[in-house]
Amino acid sequence: MQFSSTSSYVAPRDLTVAVNAAITLERPLLVKGEPGTGKTELARQIAQAMGMELIEWQVKSTTRAQQGLYEYDAVSRLRDSQLGDPRVEDVSHYIRKGKLWQAFEAPQRVVLLIDEIDKADIEFPNDLLAELDRMEFHVYETGQTVRARQRPVILITSNNEKDLPDAFLRRCFFHYIRFPDAETLARIVAVHFPDIKSDLLAAALEQFFEIRDTAGLKKKPSTSEMLDWLKLLLAEDLAPADLKRDAATALPKLHGALLKNEQDVALFERLAFMARGQRNSPR
Repeated sequence: MQFSSTSSYVAPRDLTVAVNAAITLERPLLVKGEPGTGKTELARQIAQAMGMELIEWQVKSTTRAQQGLYEYDAVSRLRDSQLGDPRVEDVSHYIRKGKLWQAFEAPQRVVLLIDEIDKADIEFPNDLLAELDRMEFHVYETGQTVRARQRPVILITSNNEKDLPDAFLRRCFFHYIRFPDAETLARIVAVHFPDIKSDLLAAALEQFFEIRDTAGLKKKPSTSEMLDWLKLLLAEDLAPADLKRDAATALPKLHGALLKNEQDVALFERLAFMARGQRNSPR
């Protein structure tokens, strides 16, 4: 089965090629790109399109690789032993299965999402090398070896906050999701807002890319922020003429959906001030 765009997700050709190549090679697909470009949503769409269950492992700064395999609750076992609970004789009662274990033992092939791997410690990817290569791991407390019934489709996302180890990269198929061009972004918008008027969409896209291309912008607005902005424009029933920027600040209408920090808001205000000064200066 080949992955392609779905009714709710526009996948450029290079992205579909990458997904299908990773599945064919049985390698994890490492996807990088700006926040908000649909990396996490890609895993959900792959699972939906291929009729597989999705298992999501959300990585945080405190996440350890061992948690993806299993965790042994020694504290609970000690407490139960003090209370005379007979369950303490079976250590398996105190083993909590992690996301990799769940994916390995699933009766049918699943999609495993390891989301934002670059948030964790630098050793986190290296600690998963053997398990992702061999599709098995050992549970020391019980002496059992857990092997994957079927190799899961593994999607790993990164926001490029830190470099990943070379040994880990070597085992992955890599793809960088480029920010969509105007034509692709219009197709994405059409999926979410099929009834949007073409003149409003054209005006909104023009202003959106002008904002993204503004020099000195600390955080460029993403695809998801563009969709939020359009939702607000439609809710306010604004027309293309209403999108004309405020001459006093040069800020776009409902700019809080696009500009997410005070530095970028101040940047547009400074640009407006400079533009007013140029207009008012004697010639």
